[in-house]
Amino acid sequence: MTQPGETPQNPQDPYGQPPAGSYGQPPAGAYGGGYGGGSYGGGGGYDGGSYGQPGGVPSKGFFGALFDTSFTTFVTPMIIKVVYVIGLALIILATLFFAASGFFGDSPALGIVTIIVGPLVGLLYLCLFRMMCEFYVAITRMSEDIHRRLPGA
Repeated sequence: MTQPGETPQNPQDPYGQPPAGSYGQPPAGAYGGGYGGGSYGGGGGYDGGSYGQPGGVPSKGFFGALFDTSFTTFVTPMIIKVVYVIGLALIILATLFFAASGFFGDSPALGIVTIIVGPLVGLLYLCLFRMMCEFYVAITRMSEDIHRRLPGA
């Protein structure tokens, strides 16, 4: 066992953790390259809606997936970038409107407060909106992964 400040015994394992694949853990990259292993369009084990099986469900495109009543293809990965850009633009416009609206009152102090508070509130809303979008993508990816791993699916 190494003490703080000492070099670990195995230079291949700098943090003293067991190598990947031991203790029932999958090797690195077993689930599509790890966290953030690819873009939404492909790579990293995520294939945008075709479940990655030989003979799996092929990707249908946006309108095919939108009107797919069997829900075998997910629309979320296809539209999340557009939804995020639209939300980003709306949050920026709302922040600018809020910051400028403080100057239409009788108090100049209110204008200064809105110039300071407006961007902070806008940043908070942007963080929350981003987390919401990431949540939807994560749920969709989990659903696709579960469907891919089910026997007979």
